[in-house]
Amino acid sequence: MSLVSHPVSAVDRALSVLATLAQQGCAMTAVELMAMTALSQSTLYRQLATLKRWGFVLEVEGRYAPGPLSLQLALGFDMSSHLVQLARADMLALAQQSQESVGLVVAVNGQAICVDMVESQQALRCSFEKGRSVPLQPKGASAKCLLAHLPKGVAAAFQSPQQPDVVLLDQAAELAAIRQTGYAVSDSEVDPGVWGVSVPLFGIGKRALGVLTLMAPSVRVRDRQAALIQMTVVTAARISRSLSS
Repeated sequence: MSLVSHPVSAVDRALSVLATLAQQGCAMTAVELMAMTALSQSTLYRQLATLKRWGFVLEVEGRYAPGPLSLQLALGFDMSSHLVQLARADMLALAQQSQESVGLVVAVNGQAICVDMVESQQALRCSFEKGRSVPLQPKGASAKCLLAHLPKGVAAAFQSPQQPDVVLLDQAAELAAIRQTGYAVSDSEVDPGVWGVSVPLFGIGKRALGVLTLMAPSVRVRDRQAALIQMTVVTAARISRSLSS
């Protein structure tokens, strides 16, 4: 009997291509995909051919983007996600109360991904688009709050080993402070002029399932930070009670 060391390697490669396209949020050339996935040209084209045949990828003038079947997956997620369904009404209420944008963000495969979004109705507003992702690093309220509530070994994996020990210690202390206070705040750490507060959402067994993030233009929150933090903390607690019941 012959042993196969990694029988799903072809699947892994195809999913790597699809995940890269999803995370970039724009059409990409084959050269860009090769650089991002580290796949050879022949391997990449084989994966793209399969994904195109299934409808997961579209090719237009030599550039590749997620296809219509990817949209069906997103629709299925919206219809079946327990977290999104339970959080939606409270997110709408918080957005109305605060007059600011409210997002639901989860940690997946080293990324902080926005899975739902309620946008502010104000002309000047901040938005972390649904489906957008950023690296899961200690930068920005959402990512820091997610990291703070991951198991220690998992969280440490996303801290760059090239950083000086003093920086790593400072980051560890900041994550510990977030766990202690119950929320994370940032200002212009990811996008200039954007203030945000993130609060963890807990399910059964106090397991963190994601974070609730309220975001607003920095110029509009100078005298409202305490009130906006309190609104978000109260809303997150209400959602967590629903998730735990």
